[in-house]
Amino acid sequence: MVAYLLVVFALVSAVTAENQKLVAKVFLTEPLRKNNIQGNITFTQVDDQKVHVEGVVIGLPAGRYGFHVHEKGDLSGGCASAGPHFNPEKKQHGHPNDQNRHVGDLGNVVFNEDSVATIDFMDTMIALYGPHCILGRSIVLHESDDDYGRTDHPDSKTTGNAGGRAACGVVGIV
Repeated sequence: MVAYLLVVFALVSAVTAENQKLVAKVFLTEPLRKNNIQGNITFTQVDDQKVHVEGVVIGLPAGRYGFHVHEKGDLSGGCASAGPHFNPEKKQHGHPNDQNRHVGDLGNVVFNEDSVATIDFMDTMIALYGPHCILGRSIVLHESDDDYGRTDHPDSKTTGNAGGRAACGVVGIV
């Protein structure tokens, strides 16, 4: 009986989640305090096909930096504990507009001369429910530009050759 009720509750929760405007947030930082990067990013499930991603991050020099959803929400060993890019469909790394990409491939964020990045875009792969749900997973800001899997570098097709992990945080529901 308890198992039956849990299944019914899960189904009702899933249906309810799909009919509501869900909002999640992440606070980006470097858990081991090796740098001074900080940011707040909000994820809003606009409809069953789009998530609005918006926020501000400060603390990196002017330039472009890879921005990805990683598989785990484990930051116990700093950003390295976040695991690989969230890739439930086992695809190659790609551009955010590609259909053949990791679910977690969100592209690059651009920092201006004042070390501020303003983030504001829609994504059609991530979600706040279902198989592409990013809740409880980590967001990682990398140390280099994401090449979108389009170069001959050995890491291009797996990580976008975006380098080390500068900051991260776990996505949670608001």
